[in-house]
Amino acid sequence: MGPLSGFKFIEIAGLGPTQLCGMLLADMGAEVVRIERREPAALDALFPERYNLMNRGRRSVAIDLKRPAGIEVALRLLESADALFEGFRPGVMERLGLGPETCMSRNPRLVYGRMTGWGQTGPLAGKAGHDPNFIALAGVLDSIGERDGAPVLPLNLIGDFGGGALYLAVGLLAAVLEASRSGRGQVVDAAMLDGSISLMTMIYGLLAAGSWRPRRGHNLFDGGAHFHRPYRTKDGKYVVVGALEPRFYAALLEALGIEADLESYARPAVWESLRPRLEEAFLTRTRAEWCELFERLDACASPVLSLEEAPEHPHNRERRTFVTVDGIVQPAPAPRFDRTPSEIRCPPPRRGENTREALGDWGFEPAEIRRLIESRVVGAADEPGGRGGSEA
Repeated sequence: MGPLSGFKFIEIAGLGPTQLCGMLLADMGAEVVRIERREPAALDALFPERYNLMNRGRRSVAIDLKRPAGIEVALRLLESADALFEGFRPGVMERLGLGPETCMSRNPRLVYGRMTGWGQTGPLAGKAGHDPNFIALAGVLDSIGERDGAPVLPLNLIGDFGGGALYLAVGLLAAVLEASRSGRGQVVDAAMLDGSISLMTMIYGLLAAGSWRPRRGHNLFDGGAHFHRPYRTKDGKYVVVGALEPRFYAALLEALGIEADLESYARPAVWESLRPRLEEAFLTRTRAEWCELFERLDACASPVLSLEEAPEHPHNRERRTFVTVDGIVQPAPAPRFDRTPSEIRCPPPRRGENTREALGDWGFEPAEIRRLIESRVVGAADEPGGRGGSEA
């Protein structure tokens, strides 16, 4: 069992960052109960349950939170939890009757994690938004893309998952650690905008120092430097180089058969003139041929792999960076622990698949669980209609 074995978390089901946060906690051994709606939400159809991999490793309990009896079930669950986390707009949990004040009155040690896009306060707090909106206001989106081109969306890795899920997980764990000393819980306000801005700390420092130009494709880490960018190969694939230090740059030039001044390569004034030379050189061989050559050198050059290729790379295979669970190839838990290793305990559950067992393990009597199911306060995947009571 992972390092969080014995800790108990309640996840109020949502899409994206709270899902990934719950997956990380569960992978590291925490007991996470995911409270889901009895009926599917509008976007659920886009994510078939078996393939919704961020729901792996934890139990699903379907509860009708629009009914007072359902709210009482949730409150009883959190009485023995270390933390609860949710991803609704500000005020939604309060209107449901599950705001921090109510929940912490039932469990003073409870850590209450709140994931939003804009934060709990501010002019935009109540506005809708998604990953692109948040990273746009952070200065992130404007910084990514080709020179003279439009901004490029970096998937939803920065707003949803980097600035959102990871900061929520760190905040929850820090607050749970503090509560173990003080005996008092607290609210963790994890905004994707805040986290995305925090991720840009180094870039803002470079900007203040005059070492970063506020134009895409003109800087060290945005593809402006000829030694830190991808290049197309003879077969139409790509190799990326990140030869920042002089010795790695020298090895790169040696492999490419290019002579250049090693003293001035880091000066932006020479980047534009050297880039075409590297582009021309990389087009003389296939990606596989370049990889074979670079394997013998420390030139900080790597193949740009597709999603299908990445699990098959020898390094990833040896380290088991990808695993197969229920017939589905997926990323393995990270980070790694040598004494209390993480694990994927189960594939993503169906809605309400674990309602009976989870409620029983968390203190509900069998007769009480049966009454809750019969009255449709909670849903179980094995009840008539299945899927937590939904006909869908």
